[in-house]
Amino acid sequence: MSNFTHINKKGNPKMVNVSDKKITKRTAIAKATMFLGKEVISNFSDNELTTKKGSVFQTAIIAGIQAVKKTSELIPMCHPLLINGVDIDIKIIDSENIEVFCEVTIEGKTGVEMEALTGANITCLTIYDMCKSISKKMVIKEVKLVEKTGGKSDIKIPS
Repeated sequence: MSNFTHINKKGNPKMVNVSDKKITKRTAIAKATMFLGKEVISNFSDNELTTKKGSVFQTAIIAGIQAVKKTSELIPMCHPLLINGVDIDIKIIDSENIEVFCEVTIEGKTGVEMEALTGANITCLTIYDMCKSISKKMVIKEVKLVEKTGGKSDIKIPS
């Protein structure tokens, strides 16, 4: 259990103490791939679909940004963070699928991987919610971290 930073010597959960860490610029980028299907994507025009609930991608981006800011309320061991920036991009990649990229930046003592992953997930869930009247066959296929900078290490995972 010694490799798990969120477990103390007694085996109980703990929040990592970051007080001795240096403040550095930290970024994380998460990518989500989602199957919408031709039935949904055929309704898009100029990379957007407006429904009775509003603009799908614009609403999903706002939901993703809100999710990034609320990550510590959703995931118990995440630290509340002062987020410097969030950038979410949604791309239709073919006649059935989209990609969502969520980039989060802070200057702080802990990383923002969980915030980027949460933002990407909630963006997809919002798209699902707004398009489910057209089709319930949509699938969030993959959500993964593709890049992290700052702190102890930088990583880039091929997407």
